[in-house]
Amino acid sequence: MLKILIPTTMLIPATMFCSQKLIFTAFTSYSLLIATASLPWLKHPMSLEQSFSNQLMFTDSLSAPLLILSCWLLPLMSTASQNHLQHEPQIRKRMYLVALATLQTLLIMTFTASDLTLFYVMFEATLVPTLIIITRWGHQTERLSAGIYFLFYTIASSLPLLIAILYLNKNLLLTNIHILHMLQPKLQNSWSHTALWYGCLLAFMVKMPMYGLHLWLPKAHVEAPIAGSMVLAAILLKLGGYGVIRMSTTLLPLTMTLAYPFLILALWGILMTSSICLRQTDLKAMIAYSSISHMGLVICATLIQTQWGLCGATFLMIAHGLTSSMLFCLANTNYERTNSRTLLLTRGLHLILPMMTFWWLTANLANMALPPSINLMGELIIITSTFNWANTSIIMTGIGTLLTASYSLYMFLMTQRGKLPTHMIINQPTHSREHFLMALHLIPLMLLTAKPELFTNICL
Repeated sequence: MLKILIPTTMLIPATMFCSQKLIFTAFTSYSLLIATASLPWLKHPMSLEQSFSNQLMFTDSLSAPLLILSCWLLPLMSTASQNHLQHEPQIRKRMYLVALATLQTLLIMTFTASDLTLFYVMFEATLVPTLIIITRWGHQTERLSAGIYFLFYTIASSLPLLIAILYLNKNLLLTNIHILHMLQPKLQNSWSHTALWYGCLLAFMVKMPMYGLHLWLPKAHVEAPIAGSMVLAAILLKLGGYGVIRMSTTLLPLTMTLAYPFLILALWGILMTSSICLRQTDLKAMIAYSSISHMGLVICATLIQTQWGLCGATFLMIAHGLTSSMLFCLANTNYERTNSRTLLLTRGLHLILPMMTFWWLTANLANMALPPSINLMGELIIITSTFNWANTSIIMTGIGTLLTASYSLYMFLMTQRGKLPTHMIINQPTHSREHFLMALHLIPLMLLTAKPELFTNICL
């Protein structure tokens, strides 16, 4: 654990004092080494069910894949941001990379926390560097409004979680996840049980986000720079799913009364957000709404609380993290050349950038959950588990799958096919850096299909 956490923390002073010419090369290389060093986490939880670094930090088969995903995306974020920061002063480049390294350190501590109090503190601390990235390096004047939405939605929804943790600490004099899991604390009456569960779930449902609590996400994605969009879609949304799974094994099992409202709203949200994608004109907003649709499936899987459901949720969180990050990278490459995210103004790019068309096609096929991507396995397992829970849910999930295929093809055709607009002049060819970036997203998606048991030990 510390062999990953300490080098990640040392990225902060290394970035501050690194040579001006080597800052991006050094940061990317160093973070890529950390990502490589984190890969043994996949094997370690398979041999030991839980691996403790100290009393406050541990890894298991649920947190290890998300930790590796976090480490894997740090070099990709710095690689994707190079062109965006090209004309920034040197001190701002350093502060940008320091914010990324700080966020990475806080995310590692969040995913490894074995105490609910530490988990809450780190969960909230991730707000600060993310808010700085959105509000300082966003593209438009609306970034301040997006930052306020992001901040207050998260703080307001996290307050009931803090009250629930304090309540547990007062009654049981402990907040350790493992001891609570063994004790399965019995609450005094049904009202307190319901209030505690809703308090715990609300913070995570806003973070995922669930339909109805999602208004902050499209604004934050549209206004954030490329690294902000990548980390929001790939990692920060997964904090919600991770939190639900952690809390559901800590407290008494969910009753039908508690689970039904969230399940129905999540299933309905899959249809609504997929339909919204079909009428979007902004490319980043379309990818943001597609994230909400996919997270609706994860919410269903975590609340059903079967082994298949938790297994499918882990699959889909990893798959969606890589796929949505790749789509945002592709949207950014388009924006850097056309200075527009409007779909009608950026058509016919396959004539100028044919290699990028290949990456767009593979990313959209992965978003549609076509083999050999890991997305197919995740969606199939979740749809099967929801069908076993209620047969009628197959109607909602089936229509959701059709709508996902529709807006994915719509996204591809609107950006790549058609006649090139007369106003568009593109002088920049695609760079090896961008192809390398797309390949590092796509290769894990394909390879994990060959050995999915690496991160599904949770269901064995």
